[in-house]
Amino acid sequence: MTTSFKITGIEQISIPVRDIKTAVSFYQNILELQLLFEVPNMAFFACNGIQLMLSVPEKPEFEHPSSTFYFKVENINDAYDTLLERGVSFAGKPHKVVEMNDSETWMAFFYDPDRNMHALTSQVQISRG
Repeated sequence: MTTSFKITGIEQISIPVRDIKTAVSFYQNILELQLLFEVPNMAFFACNGIQLMLSVPEKPEFEHPSSTFYFKVENINDAYDTLLERGVSFAGKPHKVVEMNDSETWMAFFYDPDRNMHALTSQVQISRG
């Protein structure tokens, strides 16, 4: 008999990095995520209830770009300008991805020091006049 289970959420996400010190500096100082703790070759950050783990891969088969993380921000243009001033490399400017009902979803894609692509995302309310 198969037992059933229910996934209740995401507790932690791992991001592979080459240089832990460079990665910690980027996620802590540039993205301003809260560093929880570090152990050799790993660092853990808080991100609104989800823990991000930066880790140097133990074996070559684990060395690959990470999934794209979409970091929610209130004002995408302000966030873009701030990160651009901090030297973050973007793939393009903030742009509208979709319009649904009374809001638009905007995104801007950027790279971390290991060339993992991530995105800023924001919901913009549409004022219909």
